[in-house]
Amino acid sequence: MELSYTLLSEAQLRDALPALSLWTVTDAKLERVVKLDHYLEAFPLAARIGELAEELNHHPDLLIGYQKLTIRTETHDAGGLTSYDFELARRIESYITQSSTRP
Repeated sequence: MELSYTLLSEAQLRDALPALSLWTVTDAKLERVVKLDHYLEAFPLAARIGELAEELNHHPDLLIGYQKLTIRTETHDAGGLTSYDFELARRIESYITQSSTRP
């Protein structure tokens, strides 16, 4: 998928989602909840996600809760989901998979 700030169609969303099986689309946002053993595990994970976001210049909303980190991304200027959201989610998922953090 080529990176673009153009809104994805419903068909493109359906095609892109299977590669991110732990992510959902809710209220035009791509969302993933990472369950953690301890509250403090969320902070280094959020920091690394911030670094990934900076590399792509596309920044998600991060919500740290008790034993979980909620990640939500959307392209505000486009009013929904673009290929940038899916690329960021792919990079985050790759990091989570390769790190010791459990999905």
